[in-house]
Amino acid sequence: MSEQVGLEIPRGRGVNRLRALGRFAMMLIKVGKSVGMRISSRGWCYQLEGFRLINKDEFDLVETLINECRKYGFLPIDFVAEEESRGFSGVEKPEDIDPVGYMKRFLQATLGCGDWYTPDWWDGEEYYIQMVVEKIDLKTLFKPLCEEYHIPIATAKGWSSMLQRAEYARRFREAEDKGLKCVLLYCGDHDPDGLRISEFLRSNLKELANIRWADGAKGYDPKDLKIDRFGLNFDFIEANNLTWIDNLITGSGKNLASPSHRNHDLQYVQDYLRDIGERKCEANALVVARASSEDLCRQAIEAYLGDDALDRFQEKRDTVLEELEDFREKSGVGKAVKDAIDLIDKERGT
Repeated sequence: MSEQVGLEIPRGRGVNRLRALGRFAMMLIKVGKSVGMRISSRGWCYQLEGFRLINKDEFDLVETLINECRKYGFLPIDFVAEEESRGFSGVEKPEDIDPVGYMKRFLQATLGCGDWYTPDWWDGEEYYIQMVVEKIDLKTLFKPLCEEYHIPIATAKGWSSMLQRAEYARRFREAEDKGLKCVLLYCGDHDPDGLRISEFLRSNLKELANIRWADGAKGYDPKDLKIDRFGLNFDFIEANNLTWIDNLITGSGKNLASPSHRNHDLQYVQDYLRDIGERKCEANALVVARASSEDLCRQAIEAYLGDDALDRFQEKRDTVLEELEDFREKSGVGKAVKDAIDLIDKERGT
């Protein structure tokens, strides 16, 4: 660890190491206040490198230390964002209020149910968009924007799951049946395979073109699907001073830059080595340039939806609210619900 910049590496064993881990965790918590979102252990490496607290050759060590701090309770176990895992189902939590108070909540909800009603956001639109990203940090980063534009987003780690692919392919098929043009936005690593991801995404979808669902729905042919890889690209990396990793080691631990790798002599690898060299930029690096990354994502979305998309979506919401308000007034439901809430408050002296 780079002691000259004041970051201590926990060494040895026993009490001294635990004390050092505690100090390391306190430093992370302090830095975390300026980050503003929960990120993965790998994302933390990019943050610390951006603050010049570590060097890029210390990433693996820092990931280990962060997980060790979580294990011993120096950091909360949910301090970092992780991929969705197989959780328990059937877990029930008792309500924190009595039955009448619970009913009051539902009565109040009926007065504001228009805010929860989901209209067909894509009715009258030209495009239907979904997004996949390479790392959980990108999902965390882009999810608020995707929610604004009502765009489903997922991490690409689940491509091996046939059901996951089938589910988002089904949404594309349903959208195309309504006359919409479908777009899959993708953001991932800048490396030889990451730059040709569109080929893999389309082939993964095409594999499921002949499936059938239990309800009789058919599969999806992606021949008309627009796949748009909007990042991570060289110009963005350079403009935002993102960190290059000086190797082309893949997820399997093998090095594409080595002549012994079976893909080393393929044209796409050779082109990359000629143009970029033996280096890559991981998608997690985007968390360092948060504002620029959000702009990159918004530009990718608005390239299809236009810069007035949010106004169109708001008009759909306003239509729902007006319809419900008209009905509450005509039927007297609004007054009856308010009277019931007032009665509950009166009986309870609130």
